[in-house]
Amino acid sequence: MLLQRTLTALLLAPLVILMILLAPTGVFAALVAIAFLGAMWEWTRLSGLKDTVPRTALLALTVIVLVLCWLVRGSVWWPVLIGAGVGWWIVVCQWLRHFAFGAAPTRENRLMKLGAGFLVIVPAWVAVVTIHGSTECGNWWTLLALFVVWAADIGAYFSGRQFGRRKLAPTISPGKTWAGVYGAFVAGAIVTVAGGMLLGVSGGKLAGLLVLSVFTVIASIVGDLLESLMKRHAAVKDSGNLFPGHGGLLDRLDSVFAAMPVFAAGLLLLGL
Repeated sequence: MLLQRTLTALLLAPLVILMILLAPTGVFAALVAIAFLGAMWEWTRLSGLKDTVPRTALLALTVIVLVLCWLVRGSVWWPVLIGAGVGWWIVVCQWLRHFAFGAAPTRENRLMKLGAGFLVIVPAWVAVVTIHGSTECGNWWTLLALFVVWAADIGAYFSGRQFGRRKLAPTISPGKTWAGVYGAFVAGAIVTVAGGMLLGVSGGKLAGLLVLSVFTVIASIVGDLLESLMKRHAAVKDSGNLFPGHGGLLDRLDSVFAAMPVFAAGLLLLGL
């Protein structure tokens, strides 16, 4: 499985990197929207919605929301949406403490989870597009944000395998350990500092960027745990089977959805 996951990542990563670095922000926003819509499609299934027609209608509604967001880009609404995204993931931390909340397959719980999908997808899209179009180096900042998430995931995997004993959230995701969390922090910090220095950040702002990496990694872990919770409630192993060894789009983007609003908000606060 590790070999299969590695080969898939090696094939996909260059395409993603080229898209981030070479595509104009408008094209980048459209391509990211397509990927996020694919994840939203999987989210509707995890939420308990099985019929194709209502799932398609919700996907169309998501498209409309993203288009409306694009039309108000550059206005005060974008920082507000990013802030709403950060606030949402703080709320999720409380949800994760109560595994059974929303687990019953009732209409009310299904509607709640479908609404949560918009809070997962929309602020993340606004955040990543904001980072990409923010400055002349926006594409590099976007790449750094993604590298922090990737590094945290890799650091957590190997640190957890080597030193993992104490479970992080055994009811939600039995494989995650506190040792993995510490490994994620270290890997994320190394990548953030190195990337920040390459982007010309120094002094107090570099220290602030280091602090931001901690919160970004925490958010990425929370995003991963929320999707694990959704899969537990839905009694499925993966959100989809698009990528061999990796599952579906939601399986690959869960950490990104949570990390991007936090990283974008941090860059705004640091003036970067």
